[in-house]
Amino acid sequence: MKVPLLLFLLTAGCASSKAGEEIPGIVLPEGFKIALYADVPNARSMALSDDGTVFVGTRKDRVYALKDTNGDNKADWVKTIVTGKNQPNGVAVYEGDLYIAEISRISVIRNIIKNLDKPVFENIYDKLPKDANHGWKYITFGPDGWLYVPVGAPCNICEPAYPYASILRLKPDGTGIELYAQGIRNTVGFDFHPKTGELWFTDNGRDNLGDNVPPDELNRVTQNGQHFGYPYLHGKNVLDPAFGDKKPGKLEIILPEAELGPHVAALGMKFYRGKMFPNEYQGQIFIAEHGSWNRSVPIGYRVTLVKLDSSQRILSYEVFAHGWLNNGRSWGRPVDILELVDGSLLLSDDKAGKIYRISYGE
Repeated sequence: MKVPLLLFLLTAGCASSKAGEEIPGIVLPEGFKIALYADVPNARSMALSDDGTVFVGTRKDRVYALKDTNGDNKADWVKTIVTGKNQPNGVAVYEGDLYIAEISRISVIRNIIKNLDKPVFENIYDKLPKDANHGWKYITFGPDGWLYVPVGAPCNICEPAYPYASILRLKPDGTGIELYAQGIRNTVGFDFHPKTGELWFTDNGRDNLGDNVPPDELNRVTQNGQHFGYPYLHGKNVLDPAFGDKKPGKLEIILPEAELGPHVAALGMKFYRGKMFPNEYQGQIFIAEHGSWNRSVPIGYRVTLVKLDSSQRILSYEVFAHGWLNNGRSWGRPVDILELVDGSLLLSDDKAGKIYRISYGE
């Protein structure tokens, strides 16, 4: 099979790029650029410590630490700090401690910066389901100081019991676990609104209803315990053919704030809080779309932008960065977004094993 010349050049260019060099073939709005920040195999979720160290989880068995020690906008120090874990996808930093979420367990390394070479793991919660299907976790701490943890549905479509298809939260010591939101098929990315503190999250729609149905979702939690539709309703109006008529009569379903592309696999999302990007990006949402896996015409493999007005109403959903997919073939898959202190964004890519830095005006 012949590989299209453009795809070959882009793939080769990415593979040979050195830290700090721009990535060829990625299309961004005028004034923005994307450069290689670090090579990190299977790079997934990211978290930032106060001293600028970036922690990177994976769906393999490792967690990495990396840092730009020279101030030249590239990580010149990359270290494997954790091995032998069960898909340690989720990482979060809180009061100097590194929290790591595996499929069924959450552990913490106290005072992580001083213990990078000899980490000691303290298990704080080990009663999460052991299902591998949608079992990898994204975690973060909310403005309330609680750790938020999703539990995906263990299936494509089913009616699972608690705690599946939910977002839970617990205290930093692992106690007080409680249901926060439900009816969520699989979220692997969420963030809190900078002003209201409300949780917004992406959710991946079910498969096998066709190429264009259902959409992925962008949701907002305004009250604890709300139900977001799974498995009864997808998007704003797609009644599930198997479970739609089984919805409890008094169940109130919260509709998504925005319907995203069908099967784009929307993962990491972040409200932009920085000052580097122009004013029109302040307080807006960036989403990493990992890309479809079984759509006849692939879609996603990009970063999108959701713009809100001052009342948090959706103004637009548009492509911000693309080029990882060419002629139906992908060489990279965006996963998570992390804002650095200078206002630039890091973007992880588990297929290419890269972390990129997106900046403006440099």
